[in-house]
Amino acid sequence: MKKVIIIGAGPAGLTAGFELLKKAPEEYSVTIYEESNAIGGISRTVRHKGNRMDIGGHRFFSKDKQVMQWWEEMMPRQGKPSFDDIILGREKNLSENGPDPEETDRVMLVRNRVSRIYYKKKFFDYPVSLKWDTIKNMGFATTMEAGFSYMGSTVSKLPEDSLENFYINRFGRKLYSMFFEGYTEKLWGRHPREISADWGAQRVKGLSIVAVIKDMFGKITGIGSDKVETSLIEEFYYPKYGPGQLWETTAEEFKKLGGEIVMGAKVVKINTNGTDTVESIVIEKDGFEQKISGDIFFSSMAVKDLVAGMNDVPEHEAKIAAGLPYRDFVTVGLLLDKLNLKNETDIRTLGNIVPDCWIYVQDVGVKMGRIQIFNNWSPYMVSDPQNKVWIGLEYFCNEGDKFWNLSDSDCIKFGVGELIRMGIIPPTATIYTAHREKVKKAYPAYFDTYDEIDTLIAYLNKFQNLWCVGRNGQHRYNNMDHSMATSFEAVKNILAGSTDKTNVWNVNTEQEYHETAKEEKNA
Repeated sequence: MKKVIIIGAGPAGLTAGFELLKKAPEEYSVTIYEESNAIGGISRTVRHKGNRMDIGGHRFFSKDKQVMQWWEEMMPRQGKPSFDDIILGREKNLSENGPDPEETDRVMLVRNRVSRIYYKKKFFDYPVSLKWDTIKNMGFATTMEAGFSYMGSTVSKLPEDSLENFYINRFGRKLYSMFFEGYTEKLWGRHPREISADWGAQRVKGLSIVAVIKDMFGKITGIGSDKVETSLIEEFYYPKYGPGQLWETTAEEFKKLGGEIVMGAKVVKINTNGTDTVESIVIEKDGFEQKISGDIFFSSMAVKDLVAGMNDVPEHEAKIAAGLPYRDFVTVGLLLDKLNLKNETDIRTLGNIVPDCWIYVQDVGVKMGRIQIFNNWSPYMVSDPQNKVWIGLEYFCNEGDKFWNLSDSDCIKFGVGELIRMGIIPPTATIYTAHREKVKKAYPAYFDTYDEIDTLIAYLNKFQNLWCVGRNGQHRYNNMDHSMATSFEAVKNILAGSTDKTNVWNVNTEQEYHETAKEEKNA
């Protein structure tokens, strides 16, 4: 029996472990080592005084049918209305024999995707749509300027050697300056002209003004409605208690298959033979180090840390890894009576709050990047969803910078102050409870030594028994489904006896990979 060691109990690590034991239980023993004391990585759910926080927000939707089926099998889609749908009389696309979320916890809810941009105290659709409300909020003169700017971008294309040019080519310079430039700089701490266009290619792929027009036309006519860009999808699934519930459930199923998870175990060294094989890892747990040998290794830890812990790394490759940048993340949870935002949509909500899952804060006058409204992700995330609003203020920063080093109380005070300045809550608002959560290396970034990432990948691929999977494992800004897909591909190769890593690294790099549903092959 081959011994498999997996670094990290996030989506990629858990998917790899579960798939190996499910498909070949007699051939492998699998142990997952997790540095923290929480399951799910950045897809975990944080609990605080009866309320739950989703770190970063996770919509469960994928054009990859294997991923959708996997989720459905792990947590079936609801067959009866959820708490808020019962009260509001809302109808959803329910599963005929699915579980009742009022009676059971292991269930995926069907939720409406509502995300908008809050810019100059007005709401705009996210992504920007072409409808009367958008024109009215922008004003006639700005709308015309944006239109001519976009037409100009279709005639004279810029070289896509930066994220700035990538956006301008798809939206025109005016819309770019309004909705992308400032927000992108908030997110990454760098101007878009300094960031590789690869980020845009992976995160927004085919999204553009043309895609928005096609989507609008398709909804009106029904033509082409089966090909909708991922960012335009309007419905998604969501675990009753947030994304962490899915991965906690997966962890339990993994253990039932014989897998082991060691928590609080930080991997500090990766011992290789110096050429083509990983031989062991060294973990640090409870102040002691322990060497663990294995036959196959999966790494979802940050590439920067993985290479730093390896022996005999060539100087150039070590320098590339050491220079890979990340953006860190802080969420501040606040429990309030209400928000000073009027629900002017036709979507009914508990307490008539705005229906958004996320509100993107484009104004550069505040540091805040987004606001999550957890009530709208799932009413079961909130202790009293009929009378209280539980929100998450999202900030992007760098580990060790001034914002990161604020005390919990000062960070919470800072967030409340920004909400008051934006007019989202009144100065007299009562904060019933608050919680600050810090996340290291939440976003692998696409600048500095990233332009040499292919050289580093080639080096890592020399180790035939090492499989780099997941967001941080590949230093790629993957969605959760992409992270899972890297593990699907790796497991498929291992079971086939292949050491080729090409298909694993190709996940979420091709233009069409997840933007249109894969063709069903005839049996």
